[in-house]
Amino acid sequence: MAALLLELPPPPFFICNHHQFLSSSKTTLHYFPSKIPPPLTFTPTTTRCFLPTVTSSSIPEEEEEEEEEEEEEEEEPHSIAVACTNAPDERPQQDRRKVVQIAWEKLVRWSRSWRSKNNKTDHLERTNKVVVLGGGSFGTAMAAHVAYRKSNLEVQILLRDPLLCQSINEKHCNCKYFPEHKLPDNVIATTNAKAALLGADYCFHAVPVQFSSSFLEGIAEYVDPGLPFISLSKGLELNTLRMMSQIIPQALGNPYQPFVSLSGPSFALELMNKLPTAMVVASKDKKLAHATQQLLASSILRISTSRDVTGVEIAGALKNVLAIAAGIVEGMNLGNNSMAALVAQGCTEIRWLATKIWVVSPVLYLTISSPLLILKMGAKPATITGLSGTGDIMLTCFVNLSRNRTVGVRLGSGEKLDDILSSMNQVAEGVSTAGAVIALAQKYNVKMPVLTAVARIIDNELTPKKAVLELMSLPQVEEV
Repeated sequence: MAALLLELPPPPFFICNHHQFLSSSKTTLHYFPSKIPPPLTFTPTTTRCFLPTVTSSSIPEEEEEEEEEEEEEEEEPHSIAVACTNAPDERPQQDRRKVVQIAWEKLVRWSRSWRSKNNKTDHLERTNKVVVLGGGSFGTAMAAHVAYRKSNLEVQILLRDPLLCQSINEKHCNCKYFPEHKLPDNVIATTNAKAALLGADYCFHAVPVQFSSSFLEGIAEYVDPGLPFISLSKGLELNTLRMMSQIIPQALGNPYQPFVSLSGPSFALELMNKLPTAMVVASKDKKLAHATQQLLASSILRISTSRDVTGVEIAGALKNVLAIAAGIVEGMNLGNNSMAALVAQGCTEIRWLATKIWVVSPVLYLTISSPLLILKMGAKPATITGLSGTGDIMLTCFVNLSRNRTVGVRLGSGEKLDDILSSMNQVAEGVSTAGAVIALAQKYNVKMPVLTAVARIIDNELTPKKAVLELMSLPQVEEV
C-alpha cells in the first residue's frame, strides 16, 4: 500500500486572515487501490485557524491590535448606518417635494396653453338679456349668479306671484327664500311673460317638473324658436315618464328648440353665498354647451361640458329618490354603515337603469336579419360617476340642506307624508319622481330594490321598518 503526499492549497472554507497558516499547511491524500478511497484528510501544522478554539492568549499582541483595528473599521459603517437610520430622511422628502412642484408647474403651463389656444369670443360679452322662468330658490340663485357676472346684463325673473314680484323689485330681495340676501340691481321680476321673453338670449327653466308642461304651453307663443333653454329642473313627469329634454320641446311645439341641461352639486344657499362648486352643462349641440359654459363659468363656479343629456338628466332625477332613502336611514338612526351601504346600492341601481340597453326581437330565432326593437336609456357610465351623478348624489344624500333628504328623515322618524309636505314651502321632486322611476324600471326590466322600497313607503304600502327588513332579507348575490 502506497501513500501519496500532495501539497494542495486549503479548501475555500479554510480561508482566513492568518497567512502564515495558509503558507505552511499541508494536505495528505491516502489512496487505496483495492478499496473505495476514504475521504480526504487534512493535516495542518497548526490549529490557530480554527476560530472556535482560538483564545486571546494564543494570538500575538500585534495581531490582536490589528484585529481590533479591523473590527473598529468594520463597525464604523454599521454605526454610520444606524446614525443615518435615526437621522431625518431629508433627501427623499426633498425629492418628493420636487416631484409635486414639477407636476404643479406642468398643470399651470397646460392651463395657460389651453387658454391661449381656446381664447374664443366670450359669449357673456355678447349676451344682453337672460330670463329665468320661476322664482324658487335655485332659479333665484342662478339669476343672481348670472347678474353678478355682468353688471349691465338684464336679468328678468318671470313669476306668478305679484307680491313676490313687488318685493324683488322694491327691496331687491326674494323674501320667501333668501330674506337675508340682497339681489343685484340688474335683477328684475315680472309677471308679464311676453315682456320677459322679448329679446332674451338665454332662458333658464326653473319650474318644478310636474308643472312644467302646463306652464310652458301657456307661454309658448312668446318663445322664439331659436331661444336656448337651460333646464335647472330635475325629475321625471309622473304620468308620461318624460324628462325635461322631452317636456320642453313638446310643450313649446318645437322639436328643434335648443336645449341644455345644467346639473351638479349646487345648493342654492351656498351659490348665493358665493361658495365654490362645479357643475356640468349637457347638450347634443356642442357649440351651445360651450356657449353656456362661457356664460356661467366664474371664479366660484366651474362648468364642464357633456353631450350625454340622458345621463345628466336621469342621474339628477333619481338622486332625489335616493336622497329620501338616505333620509329614512338617518331618521331611523340605523348608523353610518347602513347609510354608506344604502347609498352605494342606490348608485348601482341608478347606473343599471341609466346605462341599460335592451334588445328585443320577437322573431330572433327565425331569421338572423330580422328587425330588432332597441329600448335603451343609453347613458354613459362616466356621467353617472361624474358631477351630475355621484357629485350630486353625495350632496343630496348627506347634507341637511336637501329637501328630499329632509322628507326622508321625517318619514323615518314616524311622521306622515301629508303632514310633511303641507309644512314645506318648497317642492321635493323625489316624492313625485319615485313612482315614475319604478315605472321606468319596469319598462326597461331593471330591478331596483332600494328605490322601489322608497316608492312603496311614499305610497303608504310599506313602513320604513318593514322596508328595511325586506331589503336585508333579499338573496345574497354577486356584486355587478
